[in-house]
Amino acid sequence: MRNSVCLDASFIVRMLVGPEPLAQQAESLWATWVHQGRMLVAPALLYFEVSNALFRYVKAGKLPFTLVRNLLDAALDLGIRLYSDPDLHREALALAHELRLPAAYDAHYLALARRLNAEFWTADRRLAQAVAGRFSWVHTLP
Repeated sequence: MRNSVCLDASFIVRMLVGPEPLAQQAESLWATWVHQGRMLVAPALLYFEVSNALFRYVKAGKLPFTLVRNLLDAALDLGIRLYSDPDLHREALALAHELRLPAAYDAHYLALARRLNAEFWTADRRLAQAVAGRFSWVHTLP
């Protein structure tokens, strides 16, 4: 079993905001990982993306700002270990190019998961489809 789990912003946002079946699945996975003592990791860009995604809910009129502020606080308190170093950016750039991804952001999560021999979990179906068959350690919320 891999000891670390790398999570992207879409996973965290789904866990916090839903929709309900996805939020419950994400929470269940989270509880299992915590119970197993697994290290939860992400590139340092995680909270930039989470705060931006939550702010878009406010801008779209779907959630009030006070709730979003509380959700961001909850996300910041999750205890996820963040990584950022020059080599991670280099690895992400190379992966984004190799996989022909539309942006390098997603490749940072993939590069970190590969580096740490971690599972990678996302709620981003587009990303999961882009790497389908390439990495057995990439998982998506159903």
